[in-house]
Amino acid sequence: MKKNILLAALLSATSLMAFAGGDIEAGKTAAAKFNCASCHGADFKTPIDPSYPKLAGQNQDYLAHALKAYQRGSDGPNGRGNAIMGAQAKALNDKDIENIAAYFHSLPGTLVLKK
Repeated sequence: MKKNILLAALLSATSLMAFAGGDIEAGKTAAAKFNCASCHGADFKTPIDPSYPKLAGQNQDYLAHALKAYQRGSDGPNGRGNAIMGAQAKALNDKDIENIAAYFHSLPGTLVLKK
């Protein structure tokens, strides 16, 4: 029984890792389609409002988690409440989220300090 559970867990983890990469070019297309630059800036480093996050160079897993949290809204577990991002995120499917996260992660950002 323990071997079956372990095998099932390993297979699930392996299948999740296979899809976690995201397609950068598809993410670029999706970011344009959903007009992310209108708030986060054309380079995704200079948002139109200083309170909006800089997306370029952010961690891919963090970006995907944040978009899914906006989909859940503030009523869901680990959700985020924001009227604008909630509406934007609800239009995304899981593949869009992974691709957009991969694209933003691939961009050079200003958030990492080099020592």
